[in-house]
Amino acid sequence: MELRQMRYAVAVAETRNFTRAAAQCFVAQSALSHQIKSLEQELGVALFARTSRRVELTAAGEAFVATARQCLEAAERAAADAAAAGGQIRGRLRLGVIPTAVVLDVPAVLQQFKELHPQVRVRLRAGASDQLAAEVAAGTLDAAILGLPEGEPPRGVEARVLAHQQLVAVVPAAHELAGRSEVTLADLALAPFADFQAGTPGRAQSDQAFGAAGLERDVAYEVSSVDLMLRLVARGLAVAFLPEPVAAAAAGTRTVPVADGPRRVEYLVWSEFNPTPAARAFLAALPITHR
Repeated sequence: MELRQMRYAVAVAETRNFTRAAAQCFVAQSALSHQIKSLEQELGVALFARTSRRVELTAAGEAFVATARQCLEAAERAAADAAAAGGQIRGRLRLGVIPTAVVLDVPAVLQQFKELHPQVRVRLRAGASDQLAAEVAAGTLDAAILGLPEGEPPRGVEARVLAHQQLVAVVPAAHELAGRSEVTLADLALAPFADFQAGTPGRAQSDQAFGAAGLERDVAYEVSSVDLMLRLVARGLAVAFLPEPVAAAAAGTRTVPVADGPRRVEYLVWSEFNPTPAARAFLAALPITHR
């Protein structure tokens, strides 16, 4: 069994297609198919159920691919550690970020990091704060930028506060509140809201603010995309809460400070348990002190 065979099997599992897997691995499809067949013969089991239109993992394939991923990650880490011992940073940097992160200019930070360490492969994924924090704690992400309600710091990870932020109301440009210098939660309570999905930290900030004020609101539109949220507001369908820099440039909307509105804390989180050379280099390169 060879590492390339594991890599091919993982690619087929991810793409559910031999042609796309071969392109992903930069190898001819016939060569990839031959290696998969040889691997199955060596193992004595079929890893994939194949038809002319579909490719699916068998039960044996599910078990094999899960362990193959771990083996490939271990091999990559071994190579990265060996290179780091010689003063060269290689490997992968896996970074998570919430869609409403505003303190760090993530593209600019990654550009500077790539210039310093061109042999590091960066993987960036957007997601909800609770999911990203759990992945950092589990070791499937190296670091993440989160936004959490005040008083609810991330657990199980190292954390650095980047900023405390007051969210603003985002209203349609023609809304009766658009010209106000400041509003209250009571002013907004009767309007339909566009917000993040219930149970997420992004939603909790607003829910907690209304709960503390003894007010109820109607969240008519639950979305995971900031762009969709802003387009709903621009069409006059809803109002929303967002960090001011995220909403300021959205066409057809206006931002208004909220006197008793929701607040959040933006964090950088990482794990100190066996960080990769790339993760250590990334934290060292940030324009903040992470300890």
